Amino acid sequence: MFQLHGSIFRNLVTGVVYNIKETTKQPTDMLRMLSENVEEDFFFMCPNGNGEFCLQGYIACFPKGFLSRGRVGKSMAEIHHPVPGYRERISKGADRFMTRLQGGNIIQRNNWSIQRDGPDLYRLDGNNWYPDKGEIVPVEPETIAIKQCYLRVERQALICLDESKAIVFCVRSYITHLEAIKKEGNALELAEALDSMPETLGYYKMRPLWERDIYAFLRPGSQID
Repeated sequence: MFQLHGSIFRNLVTGVVYNIKETTKQPTDMLRMLSENVEEDFFFMCPNGNGEFCLQGYIACFPKGFLSRGRVGKSMAEIHHPVPGYRERISKGADRFMTRLQGGNIIQRNNWSIQRDGPDLYRLDGNNWYPDKGEIVPVEPETIAIKQCYLRVERQALICLDESKAIVFCVRSYITHLEAIKKEGNALELAEALDSMPETLGYYKMRPLWERDIYAFLRPGSQID
């Protein structure tokens, strides 16, 4: 797929050629090269000297409501402020964990959401609620079109860079139709996972909006209290 001769990098699929020495002179050129050759999104979290990591660069072709430009310079705690319990229970531990990562170490984790309006990977509105922005959780659930419903999963790989100690978040997004999950025999398992979320996290993931119709599809005959 790729070929490197000296400083000349060639994408054998697209036929595009890059001069590595020239491309690496400007951070924006390096990010553009990444986006043109690798499907994953990249977020660069750099240590600020106070035990925290701040977003200092990114390339996001498939955002999930993550307004990266407005978050440049912000810490992990500030970026994840809307996530229930993050600042109180997770923030300090996450920073300590990233501080202890050694150069070359790779850690993987997953993030997920229910996407109820089609398979688009490029999303500026996201699939979560943000009460701190004045968004209100509806009293009644919406009528959900199952044919437009997908499970969206982000596979996140974290790697520490040797010299700068920056943490690179490499994010690959996958989208799977709920009907496909049911055909695979995993509908009940998904329903149990959705049901096991604490109430505050359920609100954040918009569960009150979609739970009635999606639970009925995943486990026919179920009742929502």
